[in-house]
Amino acid sequence: MSNATLETRLATCLLLIRLGVGLVFAIWTLDKFVNPDHAMRVFSHFYMIPFLTENGAYIVGALQALLVAAFIAGFLKTWSYGLVLALHAVSTLTPMANYFSPWEGANLLFFAAWPMLAAAWTLWWLRDYDTLFNLDAGRA
Repeated sequence: MSNATLETRLATCLLLIRLGVGLVFAIWTLDKFVNPDHAMRVFSHFYMIPFLTENGAYIVGALQALLVAAFIAGFLKTWSYGLVLALHAVSTLTPMANYFSPWEGANLLFFAAWPMLAAAWTLWWLRDYDTLFNLDAGRA
C-alpha cells in the first residue's frame, strides 16, 4: 500500500471519528436547550454543581455549541479537539461509582463512554493527519 493510500484511509477514518464524536456532543449540547432541567440535574448529581440555573444551562449550551461547531469543522484542532477530549474525560471519570455496579439501573450505559474517550484521544493524538473537510487543512 502506498503512503498516499494510507494517508487517505487514515484521514477518512479520522473524519468519521470526528463526525461520530461530534454527533454525540451535538446531541448533548441540544439537550441543554431542549431539556435544561436534565442538564441541571446532571451538573448537580455528577459534577457537584447544584446551583446551575436554567439560564446557566443555556449559557453552558451556547459555549458548548461554539466548541462543537469548531470541533466538527476541524477548526483550531489542537484546542477544540483537546477541549472535547478533556470534557469527555471528565464526564467519563466523574460517575466512577456507576462502573462498580454495572447491572444496577442504567449503569451499563456508562461503559459506552470509554470507546468514545478512546476515539477522542485518537483524534487529538492524530489531529495533524485529520485533513479532510476541516478548516485547519489550509493552515498547516
